[in-house]
Formats: sequence, structure tokens, C-alpha cells
Amino acid sequence: MLHVISQGDDAAHPPILIAHGLFGSARNWGVIAKRLSGARRVLAVDMRNHGDSAWTDSHRYPDLAADLAEVIAAHGGQADVLGHSMGGKAAMALALIHPEAVRRLIVADIAPVAYGHTQAHLVAAMRAVDLSRVQTRRDADAQLAAHVAEAGVRAFLLQSLDVKARHWRLNLDVLDRFMPDILGWPDLAGPFDGPALFLSGALSDYVKPDHRAPIKALFPAAKFAKIPGAGHWLHADKPREFEASIAAFFGGGPGAG
Repeated sequence: MLHVISQGDDAAHPPILIAHGLFGSARNWGVIAKRLSGARRVLAVDMRNHGDSAWTDSHRYPDLAADLAEVIAAHGGQADVLGHSMGGKAAMALALIHPEAVRRLIVADIAPVAYGHTQAHLVAAMRAVDLSRVQTRRDADAQLAAHVAEAGVRAFLLQSLDVKARHWRLNLDVLDRFMPDILGWPDLAGPFDGPALFLSGALSDYVKPDHRAPIKALFPAAKFAKIPGAGHWLHADKPREFEASIAAFFGGGPGAG
């Protein structure tokens, strides 16, 4: 089973499950999970090939959906599910393949479509770090800077570096090999008729107007909202506004939101 960080305790309602994006981890969501756990139990997972979860030889969305379904089955059988980017696609796949496991769905800044960009250059940048020369995170950052100009992106990637063990907590080989699957979208039958919120950053172009048709085809009850001033990393850009949107939509009992 995936590695899970559990916070809060609420036996009256299903837990909130958080699925992070590519190169992320449950720990990236620690502050938001803690704040949400004041009212609900929150389960933040490390997706396969990330963090402290198992490394596997596959990274397709039906696999990721099955992983999430297993976690939910072990925690009561149903959850409110929040997924960002890659985790958002995994959450959508979960809702379509295992609809009984999902009470409410929030998809953060991603659509059920194939994207043309790639993150393979970030895999190459991490592979290029000579870990034998890394004594501190600053050492690794200096090496990464030769390949990744944005300090914020480097800081995000370095959260997955175990400096003491000189080891990336990412299965870079598999993530690189399955990059087309991660960027793509499988042919999954629908629809998921439950409540779904597609929450985007107003400054992001990941969810475009022409994506609404494929979203509605699979998620006919979908609602759309944007967070002003936020980009793709909307939970990092505008965390309080993001948390407020999550809390409002997930609420407490079955009629909340």
C-alpha cells in the first residue's frame, strides 16, 4: 500500500485523501493537510515511485487509481478526493474506475486530456547531479542550477532528495520511461456523476476553455472555479484561498458544499 500520512480524526465523515503531482510527495502538502485536519481526517499519500512509497515498474493512471482505491478501502471505503496535476489525473481515473470510493472530487489545475509539454528535462537535471559530491542541500542546488534556472523549481525538486543517504526519493528511470503516459490520458469510460470541482489557477493555462467539453463528458456534475493570482502551483501560490475552496466544497456531511 502507498505510504500515508494521516492527520486529524473524524469518524462521522469520510476522510479527505490528497494525491500530489509529479515529483511531489505527501510532505509537500503537510501544512495544508494539517489545517484541513482541524475539521476532518486527512490522508496525504506518496504516489507510487515517489517519496516513501514502493517503486514499481509501471506508472499508468489505472495503476495509480488502484493504489488510491486500496488506501480508501483501508480507511472506510469512501473518501473526498483532492488531486493536483498528475495526482488530479489519478484522482479522475479513480472516480471513473472506482466511483463508489469517491464521495466528492476536487481536481486541481489539470484536465482529462493529453498535454504536449514534457518534464523529462527535470528528470535529466536530477540525474545530472553528482550525488557523491553532495554534502548539503546547497551543494545539490548549485549543481541543479546549471540545468534548472528557476529557484522555486529547484527547491521543489530538492524536497525529494535525501541528502544524508545521497538518494533521490523518486524512481527517475520509471518516471522518465512513463512520461508519455503521465502527460497523456487513458481512454476511460464514464461518467462519474458525483460532485466534482475543477479548481484552477487564474494565471495557469493547464485548464483551457476547450477542455470543458471533455471534462463535462466524463464529469457531468463538474463545477469550475479559479483562484485569482495563482498559477499551476495554486496550493503554494495562494494556500489560504486554496484551503478555503477545499473546505467549502468538501464540507462535512453528505449535503455539505
